[in-house]
Amino acid sequence: MQLLLKLLISLLIITIASEIGKKFPTLSGLIATMPLTTLIVMFWIYYENNGNCTLLTKYITGVIFGIIPSMIFFIVFYISLTKGFTFYLSLLLSFFTWLTFSFIHQFFLK
Repeated sequence: MQLLLKLLISLLIITIASEIGKKFPTLSGLIATMPLTTLIVMFWIYYENNGNCTLLTKYITGVIFGIIPSMIFFIVFYISLTKGFTFYLSLLLSFFTWLTFSFIHQFFLK
């Protein structure tokens, strides 16, 4: 039942953000990046692990340093699109850049 609730909440957030994005793309971007999903995950980690704050601090550490690869993803995607690359090529370049920095992220957080 908890898994279904998690899926429904996630689906609702994604749907709202994408629908708003049709008329207000920058607002949609703000909604998509707000810590709402992070707060939901924090709640579930806390709830499902009997208030284990050690897990929460490790999660938050991953979030804090995970912002860097995510920002780089969006910077590469933005630059690629402004340079005239196709959507799919921009997405591919951004993903591989994110993946590279994510490996670095995991290396330093071990």
